[in-house]
Amino acid sequence: MLLLIEGAELHAPEPRGRQAILVANDRIEKIGVVDRRALDALDVEHEVIDARGCIVTPGFVDPHQHFLGGSGEGSLALQTPMLLPREILRAGITTAVGTLGVDTTMKTIQGLLGRVKALREEGVDAFMWSGGYNVPPTTLLGSVRQDMMYVEEVIGAGEVAVADERGLNQSGQELAKLVRDTHVGGLLTGKAGLTHFHVGEEPVRLQPLRELIDDFQVKVEWLYPTHVQRSEALLREAMELAVAGAYVDFDTVNEDLARWFRWWMDHDGPIDRLTISSDADSGTPDSHYRQLCALVVKERYPLEVVLPLATSNVATALKLSRKGRVRVGCDADLVVMDAGTLEIRDVIARGRRVVREGRPSFTEKFLGKSKRHLTLHGAEAPPGLERLEPVDQ
Repeated sequence: MLLLIEGAELHAPEPRGRQAILVANDRIEKIGVVDRRALDALDVEHEVIDARGCIVTPGFVDPHQHFLGGSGEGSLALQTPMLLPREILRAGITTAVGTLGVDTTMKTIQGLLGRVKALREEGVDAFMWSGGYNVPPTTLLGSVRQDMMYVEEVIGAGEVAVADERGLNQSGQELAKLVRDTHVGGLLTGKAGLTHFHVGEEPVRLQPLRELIDDFQVKVEWLYPTHVQRSEALLREAMELAVAGAYVDFDTVNEDLARWFRWWMDHDGPIDRLTISSDADSGTPDSHYRQLCALVVKERYPLEVVLPLATSNVATALKLSRKGRVRVGCDADLVVMDAGTLEIRDVIARGRRVVREGRPSFTEKFLGKSKRHLTLHGAEAPPGLERLEPVDQ
């Protein structure tokens, strides 16, 4: 299958001007001038997207989603259902990393792997963190290292809780062993080998991570903390880690990305060490997209400054070399947006047009043999979001 995108301004994520993009199957084959008549003369199946008045960007990479849904603290009835592919893809997210949280009992690591594989079948390039809040971690094969070596989709450990009442107050030695085992797994497989840390609200903040560095010779670049924008004090400590070489992550759950990104920029935080994630469970990937766009449309930051937070920075941190950029040889993960509003028009995931004119263009496979009919709309969801109903084929 050949796909040609014509007439758009390319942000790869750096601005490249008006370029045509030719996709063959699941890879980007050419960027620049493409002879449309020569393509038509090939007499092979192909599709052309007229993207005049649009911007094309890499598909977004989300390092932190709860594919199986949230744990439902307070009541088992508060557990949230698993994420559907359309929720992820309609937000421009073509690559996502699944994680467990505090519940590694009913939301199992085996179930997470199964969901990762299912999402891959549906068009989301899905990966996963092995473990959860607890230390020692809950794994598939006995250790994070073995999970990384034998399971393609496992890229590191997480999300491990620190500074949180739901963590296990693990010793520094236990935590250092986990981080080192994960790092060695990365060395042996060429994967990221990061340990992804959930940072809670306890006043110790990032002290457990500093102890790993100071007392156990853990290198700062092996650590990847998230939720670091809970307070200015925490964010200052996170900035110190970023300056020293770590990637740090803002989640978009509380709709406060603009506030904390402004603080980061005003305090000269290293922009190339910052990522954003949706932390989607009761939240939604749509919030990730809306807040990213608001930084450009409302806050007036240049797109080339904002876009790496959800594309190239994440891909570099996770060692996903064919993700997060629009280059020849990269995976054909692309988002076509209106140049003025940044409203998503089309999403291409591994060469497949999964969102067309703002709507998902596919139906999840399980619906093909289902008689169920559900409409789900959270009480706190913003107006205008598409209900999760089957689409016409």
